[in-house]
Amino acid sequence: MNRRIVMSMLVGATLLASSLLGTGPARAADVPAEFGTDWHDPVTAAPPVERPSGESCEVTVARARFRDFTPYRGTYAPPEGCGERWSKVVLRLDGTVKGRQYDRLGYLHVGGVEVFRTSTPQPSPDGIEWSVEKDVTRYSDTFRGRQDVEMLIGNVVDDTYTGVLDVTVTLTFYRGRPDGEAPDRVLTLDGGSNLTTPRNSERVLAEVYATGSGGGCEEYWYLTVPDPVPYSCKAGQGPYREVRISVDGRLAGIATPFPTVWTGGWSNPFLWYVIPGPRAFDIKPITYDLTPFAGVLNDGRPHRVEVSVVGVPEGQTGWSTPVNVLVWQDERRERVTGKLTAHRAGDLVNSSSYTPGSSHRVDTEGANRLTVAGYVDTSHGRVTTTVSRSLTHASAHRWTDGETSDELEAAWSDDESVTVDGLTTRTRRTYTMDGTTTLGAGDRLRTVLTLGDRATTVERRGARRLAWSRLDDTYTGDATYTANVPRDQRHAVGIASERYRVYGTQGCHDRTVTTEQGVLTRVRDRC
Repeated sequence: MNRRIVMSMLVGATLLASSLLGTGPARAADVPAEFGTDWHDPVTAAPPVERPSGESCEVTVARARFRDFTPYRGTYAPPEGCGERWSKVVLRLDGTVKGRQYDRLGYLHVGGVEVFRTSTPQPSPDGIEWSVEKDVTRYSDTFRGRQDVEMLIGNVVDDTYTGVLDVTVTLTFYRGRPDGEAPDRVLTLDGGSNLTTPRNSERVLAEVYATGSGGGCEEYWYLTVPDPVPYSCKAGQGPYREVRISVDGRLAGIATPFPTVWTGGWSNPFLWYVIPGPRAFDIKPITYDLTPFAGVLNDGRPHRVEVSVVGVPEGQTGWSTPVNVLVWQDERRERVTGKLTAHRAGDLVNSSSYTPGSSHRVDTEGANRLTVAGYVDTSHGRVTTTVSRSLTHASAHRWTDGETSDELEAAWSDDESVTVDGLTTRTRRTYTMDGTTTLGAGDRLRTVLTLGDRATTVERRGARRLAWSRLDDTYTGDATYTANVPRDQRHAVGIASERYRVYGTQGCHDRTVTTEQGVLTRVRDRC
């Protein structure tokens, strides 16, 4: 098709442009009988990053062609003419790739801070273009000074896998005060685990860009089974995963990792050629509120901050867990003191049971909970923070001998409550996966899959609700192709759709996009 359709996290502006250019959704008659050598550039139903009006400045951070595992290295310089305070900073990646290539994982570091983690689409033989945008205002402290830049999308190019990943990353700065309160400092861990915070820190958050990857079974951790069970991906006790952060060896936070499906996932790239799975192109970090530990951290000495993943067999690799630490300081005090006042860890539940038969089955249940509380004495008084988090996991995994049929139904919940002096923010996250892959007659491989990314956030003071929002991002796909044959003999067919809804105090966005055989056939807005 060789047309530029901007990948939309974003898709609002894209659809306007495609309508004006006459490249909107296809009529049914335009849909081919099967996938050809080209298809629509990647799109999603998610809203675009909102941009403020007024003066802006753009800086190119990286421009690279990734052919191997050699990082791009360069230097970032702050924008000229936009001051040192910005109402918003927007990162944008523009990429092109042509030929044949796997999905690849990548990162961007500025001054050692991980500001972006992503994966790539798989190309058509004729080539695709895609774009991703992300609000990175919270890293403003990093962007105020000259910094080293490192970016890598590890790739392999040879006679078979020909796709070179050609990417450009820019930052656009908008003058003015940010809508929210950006952190005063953005820190990384020294030596991989040591953290020294400013002595007047009054709020501390940690971000962990946790991804199971590397081409092994941890890339599909949600499908793993206990070691004795007859299945191709084994991992200790089974599929329960929990990302933990500790301070000086003491558990400080727990979280459920999002079950990201990359664009080659579930053995069927035809599911993802146009619509990626939720979060696949913009991998969101897990955020932990470490403010209850601020009184401990503010002693001017380095403290050991470590991340671990429950469920990964000891000594086995497969997870990447880089950490950023965001710090808000008390500008009227050189030293903020405080104390950790409560620490209640639950008993971890991690149980998988195997039932053999013509259809093998593993049922897994997992759960954990943690509550921590502490206070800091600031220039505006004592501030008490209580953080509670509870996790659950339930899944049923069924497969036949030879894994010619493989089925998973799974649900994860991650409920978090943060109370700061009577103001409580509660977030309930739910992730779901329901899919089946079958290899039938003539080596026809079919995958039917539904993914869900949902969250409800409510802010209350006492019984009064001050703000709320709800997110429901649902992907569904059904694709079939002939396996174990050259690409031009696969005779692939597939439909996919995504409905992205987010609504609440700040307004509403509700969009559905649908594709068939790689053609964008429908775009529907409901708000």
